[in-house]
Amino acid sequence: MSYSVVWFKRDLRLNDHAALTQALAHGPVLCLYIVEPSLWRSADAATQHFHFLLESLRDLYLEFKRRGGRLHVVCGEAVEVLDKLYALQPFHTLHSHQETGNALSYTRDRNVAHWCRTHAIPWRQSQHFGVTRGLKNRDLWKDLWDQYVGQPCLPAPATIPCMALPWTEPALPTAADLGLDRAEPTQRQRGGRTLAQQVLDSFLNDRSQQYRGGISSPLSAPTACSRLSAYLTFGCLSLREVVQATTLQLKALSPAHAWHKKGLTAFVSRLYWHCHFIQKLESEPEIEFQNMHRGYDGFRENDWNPAHFEALKAGKTGWPMVDACVEMLRETGWLNFRMRAMLVSTAAYPLWLDWRPVGHWLARQFLDYEPGIHWSQLQMQSGTTGINIPRIYNPIKQAQDHDPNGIFVRRWLPAMRRVPDTWLLEPWKMPHSLQVQHNVYVGQDLGLPVVELEASTRTAKQKLYALRGQPQVRAAKREVVQKHGSRKRVTTSKQKPVSAPASQQQTLDF
Repeated sequence: MSYSVVWFKRDLRLNDHAALTQALAHGPVLCLYIVEPSLWRSADAATQHFHFLLESLRDLYLEFKRRGGRLHVVCGEAVEVLDKLYALQPFHTLHSHQETGNALSYTRDRNVAHWCRTHAIPWRQSQHFGVTRGLKNRDLWKDLWDQYVGQPCLPAPATIPCMALPWTEPALPTAADLGLDRAEPTQRQRGGRTLAQQVLDSFLNDRSQQYRGGISSPLSAPTACSRLSAYLTFGCLSLREVVQATTLQLKALSPAHAWHKKGLTAFVSRLYWHCHFIQKLESEPEIEFQNMHRGYDGFRENDWNPAHFEALKAGKTGWPMVDACVEMLRETGWLNFRMRAMLVSTAAYPLWLDWRPVGHWLARQFLDYEPGIHWSQLQMQSGTTGINIPRIYNPIKQAQDHDPNGIFVRRWLPAMRRVPDTWLLEPWKMPHSLQVQHNVYVGQDLGLPVVELEASTRTAKQKLYALRGQPQVRAAKREVVQKHGSRKRVTTSKQKPVSAPASQQQTLDF
């Protein structure tokens, strides 16, 4: 029987699934998800990602079953699986969504495209997110994004006539089988569209009232942020349906709910910036591993300090706000954007660490790791884009602004519970007599900062601005702006356009 293959990737849903809808319009389908060992051996993969994926696949499998269909989950490399399937049961077309992933998935897709050409199999790739493939520059990008999110969402098919897999697939590998032996956050979010819809509903109807003013502090952000980022990353929800659901909620609110409306409006703008940053990686895949502005090559790479990196990863930098954030990440797999930016800034400036190894470590810590956003932000916060104003976060000031009473640091760093309020910001300066009185000792229970913050940050700034001021570096900036710079002001709902300030362009809290 003639049929097509629908290859599920990071689009684990039936609603608003353009590839599935298009394939079903031409007859029976075989729906496939491929667990690819080579991708799971990547430096950015972690056990929590794999388990979230399995949870989402189970949810999707049940959705298929309710519609008389079946999702087949197999293990192998994509080209090998497709080749085996075609040899046993030839298909006429391959359907999938486009993917803006890491370098390994990019190479994999190129290999699949070559296989399709060799076998004269059309590969129909539908747009995913508001990202445009083959974009030459950003001149019309905002209009294209508006068009994409404004198109009607596609309903889930009522029935799905599915073909059977022509072989019996063995049990899927475990995380350990794939070499994912890293510890998993015990308090991470669980996967699947069912939970994703519950999180979306709770945000739109209730928690979004805290969005403005609540997303910066690590105390309020866990509930004030939408917490949809992982579900968008794995495609349990489509970006378009989230934008449209938010817009509907905005229209339903009366003028009396002005603060709530402002929160939802700000959220829509951040969904725009979500795609804006992914577009950078789509347009230039190399920014995963090379500086966006090549004038910054060699800026930090040759000064790598492994002791600084180990201290950061262990949550032993000596700065309580930094170390508490590392502990929260280890236990939950999530951190709000401002604290993520502070971690990268601390790594890049006072610790003077290159963004690439830091980026791979953080990719494994973030459950919602989205390559396009991740690598663009790593470079932005490390100052290597050449087009963004440097944002250098002082971890002591961040604690003073967002955790003045030490609630956050005391939650995640038990030794801080014995530190008097007066010394919360700089506990290493606490007199020895007080250390004895409160039974908390610097150098034993509390770490000394690995570097002197003010002096190290000042030196880093001097190096950065000296490089930025060089004529050849300033001249090359224009090319980066042409390829990656935003062209238009952000418009949300039916409001008048407003310029997006630098802080908003870097705030991707969900």
